Amino acid sequence: MPVQPDLAFSASDAPAFELKSAQLTLVALLIKTPDLAKLAAELLKKFGPNGESPEFFDTDGVVLDFSQAGLSLPHPQWNLLLNTLSQCRLVASAVRGLDEASLAVAKKSGIAEAPPDIRRASTPKASPVAAPPTAAPNTALPKPAQTPPSPAIAPPVARDGANPTMVVSKPLRSGQKVYAWGADLIVMAMVNRGAEVIADGNIHVYAPLRGKAMAGARGNTSARIFALALEPELVSIAGVYRTTEQELGPDVLGKPAQVRLSDDGKEKIIIEALKT
Repeated sequence: MPVQPDLAFSASDAPAFELKSAQLTLVALLIKTPDLAKLAAELLKKFGPNGESPEFFDTDGVVLDFSQAGLSLPHPQWNLLLNTLSQCRLVASAVRGLDEASLAVAKKSGIAEAPPDIRRASTPKASPVAAPPTAAPNTALPKPAQTPPSPAIAPPVARDGANPTMVVSKPLRSGQKVYAWGADLIVMAMVNRGAEVIADGNIHVYAPLRGKAMAGARGNTSARIFALALEPELVSIAGVYRTTEQELGPDVLGKPAQVRLSDDGKEKIIIEALKT
């Protein structure tokens, strides 16, 4: 009689899955009109295949924030909006600002409910600066996910009660992302195009900044970005951002500069030269 193999330790007995907590980067799209057709047209003009920035997103998840839209679901242009987001390389992942009935409709489309947005702290007054500022409209950005440190990154260190600081000593290439969770970020080398630096506090780049820089990622409106040579693809403070498709002025482009929010409470990006 043939001997049966011992199956007690078969690989098939190993768990097929494991649950872990995760934090993901999601774009927050703050919708300010109940006219979703108008919204779809503006999104396509900006981010569609034939728009101004067709490759700005790369299948990024998006939270649809309807808190200022004053609409309810079902909506005749709902599917139009979802199709438009797909054309803009965005994936509708969650919604907020809807009543219970509308939320149920969104969930039938496979879209989850997102928690309310974090209320931002007020912006402290800053001393005036002689250089003329450059302003940009208020636009929401995602709350970033933590990026695992690479060998070039030192863990955040707190000194004498000051904010923890993360230090990156090597250049960041396209596709690399660094997030200083609960800390300031200091980058000692170039941030190339396609790279991202993110911090809950301030960002200091002692080299050319050519990629994306997002300071105050969890709502710190007093955070700032400093660079020895400012040439970024995108800068953001506390979720308010501006791209540099419209070229920066000669007083700041490629020169030592800082990025901050305006002092008038309107949440506008100010870019100004640093005095040396």
